[in-house]
Amino acid sequence: MACSSSVLPPLKGSTLIFVTIALAMATFMQMLDSTITNVAIQTISGSLGASSDEGTWVITSFGVANAISIPVTGRLSLRLGERRLFLMSVTLFFMTSFCCGVASSLDMLIFFRIIQGLVAGPLIPLSQSLLLRNYPPEKRTYALAIWSMTVIIAPIFGPILGGYICDNYHWGWIFFINVPMGIAVVLVCSFLLKGRETATQPVKLNLIGLSLLVLGVGSLQIMLDKGKDLDWFSSSTIVTLTIICVVTLPLFVLHEIKDKNPLVDLSLFKSLNFSIAILCIVCAYLIYSGAIVLMPQLLQSVYGYTSVWAGLAYAPIGIMPLIIAPLIGRYNKNIDMRLLVTFSFTVYFICYHWRSVTFTPTIDFTSIIWPQLIQGFAVACFFLPLTTISLAGLSYDKLASATSLSNFLRTLSGSVGTSLTMTLWSRRESVHHAQLTENINSANPVFEHYISNLKTAGLSTSQALEYINQTITQQSLLISANEIFSVSSYVFLTLTLLVWFAKPYKK
Repeated sequence: MACSSSVLPPLKGSTLIFVTIALAMATFMQMLDSTITNVAIQTISGSLGASSDEGTWVITSFGVANAISIPVTGRLSLRLGERRLFLMSVTLFFMTSFCCGVASSLDMLIFFRIIQGLVAGPLIPLSQSLLLRNYPPEKRTYALAIWSMTVIIAPIFGPILGGYICDNYHWGWIFFINVPMGIAVVLVCSFLLKGRETATQPVKLNLIGLSLLVLGVGSLQIMLDKGKDLDWFSSSTIVTLTIICVVTLPLFVLHEIKDKNPLVDLSLFKSLNFSIAILCIVCAYLIYSGAIVLMPQLLQSVYGYTSVWAGLAYAPIGIMPLIIAPLIGRYNKNIDMRLLVTFSFTVYFICYHWRSVTFTPTIDFTSIIWPQLIQGFAVACFFLPLTTISLAGLSYDKLASATSLSNFLRTLSGSVGTSLTMTLWSRRESVHHAQLTENINSANPVFEHYISNLKTAGLSTSQALEYINQTITQQSLLISANEIFSVSSYVFLTLTLLVWFAKPYKK
């Protein structure tokens, strides 16, 4: 049995700095890869001779595989050791990234994306767990601050970097950039964490639980990803997937509760702080991840921004976390984490409500980025305090299971949030489009005057009607987006009350 890192002295000085950078880089690499392909689907599909709908499987395949593998991290780390499993995961991740970049067909790319998603599962929970194990107890919150910055900021830069690469280089570089980062992480952690392996146990992998998990989560993820394209429950495929996940997921929970060798440690929910913090993380990340997808598409479809400029408009949200999160980690000893979370959710409420009333067809770039900049305060005070609250009071041997379960639920809530946001946006657009076109007819003198002006400008009747329809569509998209922002703001307002059910975090 390997020696447990909990009995080893914490790292210090430059060794601790380099390990922190390497583990943060691993998290950044995985989170970046989850979003960088979002703006590259059309480019990849065109290059490989596939349709855009087929190309979305580049995203879906990774998401499904990643969501399935995250909960298994706790059991695998007990069997192999956290350091060993982490190094294996990073190595396989950058190798499969290279294979994705050289793929010559969509089928080949999807195959390697599935493998990449499977091996990526342990990256985030183990980078978090290894940080906590190797930091002095009094600086654990500082370690979480650095780690949380990468989780929040990487998805912001993904669309910017992906758009820039597709505009200037071969799309394969979206995946190739993982290779040097992965090699650096492996070299640093192999050398500096040598001899600091966690205790291992000859645990068995629960095959029944794993099968139920694969069926349930796989069906749910595919249903969420493809629901909008297949018009949800009017599709027999979506109905079948729904039935499978509705049956298998409750069976999985029941099996895990009764089984002596559970795949997921559901006993963690006996901790009130863990339960409250995870519920807040899931709800907040559901809205946050939906906005990450909605904002760039809104800016491109309504305001005509390019993918790069849409990403740049969203990017200011990452400025404040870079400045504030380390300060929170360093000066947290006298701060009630619940106060920070309350402040965060209050700022979220203000910024989302701000967007809902100021996003008009004539809004300029500066007015778009101001809410993004202010929301950075909320981002900085959101993930770190909630993660700290969720892990408060847990023993070292529970860290890997707790972080893997937390990240699994966060990943799943991100998928739900993205799907729910985009579906609501589309459906509400249809409703508003129908309402706005009710009075578009030849009996309306305003309409006749407007179309006459368009004809005078040189448009034919069909071109004038198409222009009017396009304008109405853009206004409908904007109205529906503002509705989503408004509802989201009040969800955050409700969460400010929920966090106070948790007990104060004791340092």
